[in-house]
Amino acid sequence: MKNILLPTDFSENSWNAIKYAIHFFDTVPCNFYLLHIIRVSDNFLDGSPYIATEEVLEAVHKKPSKQKLRKVLKRISEHFPNNPYHSYYSMTDYDFFIESIRKHVEQKQIDTIVMGTKGASGLKEIIIGSNTGDVITKVKCNLLAVPEQANFCKIRDIAFVTDFSLNYNIQILQPLFEITERNKAALHILHISKNKTSLNTEQQINRETLGDYFISIDSRFHYLTNTKLEDAIQGFVETQNINLICMVAKNLNYFQQILFHSKIEKISYHIKIPFLVLHEKN
Repeated sequence: MKNILLPTDFSENSWNAIKYAIHFFDTVPCNFYLLHIIRVSDNFLDGSPYIATEEVLEAVHKKPSKQKLRKVLKRISEHFPNNPYHSYYSMTDYDFFIESIRKHVEQKQIDTIVMGTKGASGLKEIIIGSNTGDVITKVKCNLLAVPEQANFCKIRDIAFVTDFSLNYNIQILQPLFEITERNKAALHILHISKNKTSLNTEQQINRETLGDYFISIDSRFHYLTNTKLEDAIQGFVETQNINLICMVAKNLNYFQQILFHSKIEKISYHIKIPFLVLHEKN
């Protein structure tokens, strides 16, 4: 049984992420936890933090949030009736955003957080700002970031971007293996560099480890060299019809280098393709 956390601010963007998550885990037994966080940092009076009483919290914040969560649950039941694999629970919390996410990840033993990203900045927003960016960098839990323009389609081709500098353990790669196997998808292990240089000894060993781990599924290695790294990955996503981009959180600096060295307006995949970040758990 998977435990999936779905933070929501009741926007259409978060609804799109909820829909995507339900499709994504369609045949997987799951507990979905819808969470709305009433943030402490939102409550300021004349520039000073305002600590509301429990009665005020319930009347002004929690009760309306619970009503909105019921509407979301009703919307889910109308769009996704009678899936025996799925159970849904709603929660409200009054806390700082990241502290609340961490708390519920631990209490509910969450396997994956699914959140929406909004705006033309797409992945740029995920990496360098926003709630989703904070969760990626500050919460040790796998996260699926769903751009607002992402429409679910069958996962056929997955890009796993790596520079082969890390020796990944089995635990961190297992979710990617499961997703690839469940969808009978092709896994494209992608290495991109600005200059054509040979892998060093450590990179070769790590590459062989990945090859051995994914040997039982349809996995392929790709090596791209392009001074404009964003153009390289854009072309790869288009030619291979990539449905999902995956990386390990420890490789975040490498991925930033790939994405953000030139003008991002020319890149379209970051506003349409979901982005899975894998974490090593404590």
